[in-house]
Amino acid sequence: MPSSRRHDIDALRAIAFGLLILYHWAMLYVGGEDWGWHLKSAYTTEVIQLPMLAVNRWRMDLIFLISGLSVHFLLRDTRIGRFIALRSWRLLLPLVFGMWVVVPIQPYAEGVANGLVQPGFLAFLARYYAGSTWPEGAFAGWEHGFTWNHLWYLAYLWTYTVVFALLLPLLRRLPNPLAKLRGVWLLIVPAIPLAVFTLLLQPHFEDTGDLVHDWFRHSVYFTMFLYGWWLGTNDAVWNELARLRRRALVSAVGLFAFYAACVFVLPEQVSESLQAIIWILRSLYIWWMLCAILGYGRTYLDRPFAWLPWANEAVYPWYVLHQSLIVAIAFVLVPMHVGPVAEPILVLAGTVAGCALLHALIRRVPLLRPMFGVKRRQASAASMSLARDSGVSVGA
Repeated sequence: MPSSRRHDIDALRAIAFGLLILYHWAMLYVGGEDWGWHLKSAYTTEVIQLPMLAVNRWRMDLIFLISGLSVHFLLRDTRIGRFIALRSWRLLLPLVFGMWVVVPIQPYAEGVANGLVQPGFLAFLARYYAGSTWPEGAFAGWEHGFTWNHLWYLAYLWTYTVVFALLLPLLRRLPNPLAKLRGVWLLIVPAIPLAVFTLLLQPHFEDTGDLVHDWFRHSVYFTMFLYGWWLGTNDAVWNELARLRRRALVSAVGLFAFYAACVFVLPEQVSESLQAIIWILRSLYIWWMLCAILGYGRTYLDRPFAWLPWANEAVYPWYVLHQSLIVAIAFVLVPMHVGPVAEPILVLAGTVAGCALLHALIRRVPLLRPMFGVKRRQASAASMSLARDSGVSVGA
């Protein structure tokens, strides 16, 4: 039925991961002590800190919320045991393959740039695969001997999926906390847990990317995952998000202006009470932006765009590939000093071209398809039929 078609969720998923690629590309060029990354260009600028900060606060929250939405649609037609098996295959296989085949160029380039790894990629791989120890600070994850870098999302999502599956019998008995929220209550109430988790946990848990000790981000991201599942196909809440989209966007922009002023003007060390106010404002900004994005998506993106089937298949391999391509291309170009205009253009163009070419190869090689989260051709055809009925991708 037309009401069950949710093309907007597919479109938002593709847009969210496209934004992630642009964000990681921009990390090469954003200046400032708080904006460290695996590599840095000689042409950094602090001018882009403001838009980077605006996106940084909600980009992963949106992705985990969309992941929860995808789970909602998957569970309509899949038993829980099969659901866990399918999700484990789709998430863990690309994670392991990516860590050992796609990611290693990143710690190599970072280590060489830091002067703590000797040039020679094959020699590096021999040590990397042997589980060697590395000099302190050689690359992100040096203390473990290996790293998953940007693929941390897959590990976190798999963990949330398993925890969610264990909690599902209880969750199905509880009332949907979003179902009856309307007006200002929809804009305020879901932000309260985000603020509480921030106030209680952020002072004690840094954003380390360590799955075992990352309790602040777990609290926020798993909450967003649950929000996505609770939103599901509740047309009343979606219609309210669409109605509130302008108010949410204007409020979010105004609040971010005040929040950004606090971030850039106030000293790094402020009183506990002022820090608490800043964190509460940040939580409101995150939720209001998500409400605006979901509301505008519902209004303008819920239609069968011609590019959606290709984008649904491309999202996963492009996500796995993009950061390694950015780092590899920058590793070659940065020492050449080709200029502040040519370099970022070449890095971005090379990344997009590399993702497109490798995706074209991956989709044609049956052995590579599952390594990058692409379904077998028979399963892909069946999922496309499901997507036509449900309007949502069943990918990561």
